[in-house]
Amino acid sequence: MQVEDREGPEHLAYLSLGANIGDREHAIGRALKLIAATPGLRLRHVSSLYATEPVGYTDQPEFLNCAAVVESSLQPIDLLDRLRAIERLVGRVGRSKWREREIDIDIVLVDREIIDMERLIVPHPEMHRRRFVLEPLAEIAPDAFHPVLKMTVAQLLDITEDTARVIKS
Repeated sequence: MQVEDREGPEHLAYLSLGANIGDREHAIGRALKLIAATPGLRLRHVSSLYATEPVGYTDQPEFLNCAAVVESSLQPIDLLDRLRAIERLVGRVGRSKWREREIDIDIVLVDREIIDMERLIVPHPEMHRRRFVLEPLAEIAPDAFHPVLKMTVAQLLDITEDTARVIKS
């Protein structure tokens, strides 16, 4: 996907996208197009799509997941707000934790920052335990660094205990 160059990126944000109901591939594609069209964001890399088993509540359809790297001139909390607005535009409906999703977009890393706010925790507190996050991210950013665990994404993938099925589509 081509996106226009924009000046002044201040942050590299690493995102995890997933969907498991409706037209999953279309929802992820639409979310990526909306991200790319958002002022202050530049979509740099997108992984392949991966078919993944649900985690947590497992009695639901399998997910499609991917990862993306975005250059952002937005502050991380403003990026979160933009991503939530994109989720709503794509059709996300509010449900309880670990339930079905039309689209889900999580910020998993921002540069080497540690953010602990009420609405945003970065690095994502579960990313190192989720193969469906690590595999797509390792495809496009294996050297992205987890500043709390002091390991790269590739290293985290090597040691994760998550055995859930993650298959490149």
